[in-house]
Amino acid sequence: MIKKTIFAAALVLAMFAALGSNAQDARADGLPRRIVSFNLCADQLLLALADPGQIAGLSPYAVNPVLSVMTGKAASFPRLDWDAESVVNLAPDLVLGGPSHRPIHAMLSAMGIRVVDVDLIRNLADARRQARELGALIGHPERGEALARQLEQAEARLAAVAMKPPLTALVIQREGYREGPASLASGMLSIAGLRAPDRGSSGAGGFMSAEQGGFVSLEHLLTDGPDVLVLQDPPSEARDQGALFITHPALLARYGANRRIDLPERYTLCGGPPLVQGLDYLATAIKALK
Repeated sequence: MIKKTIFAAALVLAMFAALGSNAQDARADGLPRRIVSFNLCADQLLLALADPGQIAGLSPYAVNPVLSVMTGKAASFPRLDWDAESVVNLAPDLVLGGPSHRPIHAMLSAMGIRVVDVDLIRNLADARRQARELGALIGHPERGEALARQLEQAEARLAAVAMKPPLTALVIQREGYREGPASLASGMLSIAGLRAPDRGSSGAGGFMSAEQGGFVSLEHLLTDGPDVLVLQDPPSEARDQGALFITHPALLARYGANRRIDLPERYTLCGGPPLVQGLDYLATAIKALK
């Protein structure tokens, strides 16, 4: 217990020392000079909107190509561990976080480090607002406005090739988990002219479930499934039970290339650059269905 107390005290002292005069410099003009991202979505927004010299560190996810579209730009920046010490050692004057790291946020805030959460977005309007707000926060409102316009233009490109009349579609992940209508992926599909099936059965095999998603059975997809199946990062072979659902021969036979879209999950997790790329990816996929 004594060792833990001594370690905690030493850590706090080291953290305060790491802040140094940098925080004082940042307060002089009110703009952040050393920004740390503790959040996958913030990583990508920061890389798109900030000066390279403003970026002091990025989350461990920043160079994961399954999750991020900005791995090339991220590679040259320091990456954090999942603890407060790795953040404070970089002497930030602004930390961009998310709702899943509250204890670390509280510790950083108690030390006088500004922490701003970058929320998950569920629709294009939120994505545009987020781009503008973050651009202004880091001192580049014109870049935030430009990114919001890029999102609008990508949305318009997708809407221009949308299915008419609309078809029904579901976003399916491993083990038959489906995205709910409140998800970003479902919002993207609605722009493309792909809507969720009418809610019928409320049983385990049906489509009725929470707004955020639920599970659908293989039998239901085979007998009463949607017009189009959207698979997120589908595995190429059945190495486990989750992959077995997605690679089942009967499912692939019912949903051939003209009835299926393979949509990488990295395009549906965040706003900003991933969403711009995702909208254009989906526009190309929709053309291939016609």
